[in-house]
Amino acid sequence: MKKRREFLQQAAALAAAIPTFATGAIVNPTPYNPAAKLDIKVSEVPFRNTAKGRQLMARIYQPQGKGPFPVVLDLHGGAWNNKDRSANEPMDRAVAASGVLVVAIDMTLAPEAPYPASVQDANYGVRWLKHKAREWNGDPSTVGILGSSTGGHMGELIAMKPRDPKYAAIPLPEAPKLDATVLYVVSRSPISDPVARFQQAEKMKRDHMIKNNQNYWKPWETIKEGNPQYILDRKENGPLPPLLVLQGALDDNVLPAIQEKFVASYRAAGGDARLEIFEGCEHEWVAKPGPQTDRAHEMVKQFIAKNLTALRRAA
Repeated sequence: MKKRREFLQQAAALAAAIPTFATGAIVNPTPYNPAAKLDIKVSEVPFRNTAKGRQLMARIYQPQGKGPFPVVLDLHGGAWNNKDRSANEPMDRAVAASGVLVVAIDMTLAPEAPYPASVQDANYGVRWLKHKAREWNGDPSTVGILGSSTGGHMGELIAMKPRDPKYAAIPLPEAPKLDATVLYVVSRSPISDPVARFQQAEKMKRDHMIKNNQNYWKPWETIKEGNPQYILDRKENGPLPPLLVLQGALDDNVLPAIQEKFVASYRAAGGDARLEIFEGCEHEWVAKPGPQTDRAHEMVKQFIAKNLTALRRAA
């Protein structure tokens, strides 16, 4: 509890400091109501170019109302090799409609560049969104991460190592003082231990998944460096923002036991972490409509509300 109070006090101090190097100031932000039902405007803007010149885009889910609204950065999954900003659209729309500015970004894929290129995109994305949030009626002091599968892996890395020079290697000249600290992280089926996930792929004889890992982890030893579980084991982590892990009980891609170990380690390190198991669900259950998907949407919104309330109290 002491470590959580310290984190919230630091987050509140950071929130107070943001207006000194970002345009404008937040005055009387609209209270967040997770039960709200707002219209949303969806638009797309350029995000950044990869090292090979591919244009990455950002999709903006902007609530229509007074605002300013709390802000979430969505990091997509796809085994580090596939998918884009559209991968988590049902969740993004559901959260945005409750009064959250949700911004989903493309990231560099492993065939273009291996680790840590996509993590660098994610780190840059947090800083970029803090700088840009007011353009879409968002409050940059409230940025959290919503990551799915490998997006969850990257979200956990950014949460624990927001100022790591390797991850923060892409400069943001418009706002050089911003860092990638976040208020909270929601991870759906995250790759919290890439080594254990690779061993599971070998056990299941999933050649495509084995190849995806080999594409991303070059040289292979980096799979230990960029491993959230190993970072905790090595006691290399920095801040530990509140973490919510959503996990399917039937997931044979990332086993529930991996998440149980990670959450226990996160708590042992002083962080506030919660694991929710979804019975009868596999790795990507939220891609399909149904009661368990609805439950996941509501859980995310309630988690956001809890952390916004804690931030206000700490301020």
